[in-house]
Amino acid sequence: MPTTLTYIDSGVLIFAAQGSADAAALALPFLADPNREYVTSDYVRLEVLPKAVFHKRTAEVEFYDVFFKMNARSIPTSKALLDYALEEACKVGIQGLDAIHIACAVFAGAEEFVTSEKTGKPIHRTTLVKVVSIFP
Repeated sequence: MPTTLTYIDSGVLIFAAQGSADAAALALPFLADPNREYVTSDYVRLEVLPKAVFHKRTAEVEFYDVFFKMNARSIPTSKALLDYALEEACKVGIQGLDAIHIACAVFAGAEEFVTSEKTGKPIHRTTLVKVVSIFP
């Protein structure tokens, strides 16, 4: 069975690592799907690791490290990526870092962008990649 190349937004990782049991239950199926291949970026690392490391939440840091090790690849930053993100942010009215994550997903060739943002939020306005919320 072919795998779906998936970019996981940082909020999904945070829900899985430090959320309540209910929150983790929403996120974990997207992270433990054998039919997905994952791609990430340094921007995701920057969003999830610093506070966990600073506050010495070892189990949380280990959870993130496992996720980063199972990724197919990490999309590097570049002027082209940031220009693309800025263009999309201005076009559809999404927050800057969300636009960077969308650009990373597109540059990776991801088929899906999985987020913890509910469907009414601005990130769902993009048409560059299929955006999937962990919320039913």
